[in-house]
Amino acid sequence: MINEPVIEQPTNLSNGTGNFTYLALGDSYTIGESVKQTESFPYQLQAMLKANGNNVSNPKIIATTGWTTDELQAAIKKENLNGTYSFVTLLIGVNNQYRGYPLNTYKKEFAELLQTAIAFVGGDKRKVFVVSIPDWGVTPFAKNSGRSAETIAAEIDNFNAANQEIARSAGVSYTNITPASRNAATDKSLIADDGLHPSAKMYGQWAEALSTKVVNVLK
Repeated sequence: MINEPVIEQPTNLSNGTGNFTYLALGDSYTIGESVKQTESFPYQLQAMLKANGNNVSNPKIIATTGWTTDELQAAIKKENLNGTYSFVTLLIGVNNQYRGYPLNTYKKEFAELLQTAIAFVGGDKRKVFVVSIPDWGVTPFAKNSGRSAETIAAEIDNFNAANQEIARSAGVSYTNITPASRNAATDKSLIADDGLHPSAKMYGQWAEALSTKVVNVLK
């Protein structure tokens, strides 16, 4: 997630069949870096929705560890997707914060990505779900990096204030997982073995927070 990225082709995981289709846009938090594919939040969300009687196909994931907003934009264009999806999740920005990119640039590119996501659901804003950026400052990786946890938290809060305002102004659902992500400061079971990314347990919490909202738009 945090290291400078090696740009790769977006991962295509839409192999399953179902009545509903799901597009997940993001970075390492979306692909589930350091956990099994089925433990990533998009796949756990799919499983929860299927258990609820909603036949959702395997997520189409456009995400790579290290991506910033501009790199996600470039990847989406390169993927040249056709058609629409039943719903979309968008979680992006931690690498903008990590690299010290300007907040104003993030605001512009995030707003553009959000409009792209809305287009992928045929303009139905109810079917787009923005997820806040978790706080990596509570992880062992952050402690070993020499960077201040307080500074990281403040910067993450600023980025989340921006994406929340943009999402709500656009009439899009917003799921704030950041406060719960900070529980990793005292609960190491929420952190993957790499000492940086969320564990399957934390991803499950994100999926649970999203599942009820998504079910409501799939009715």
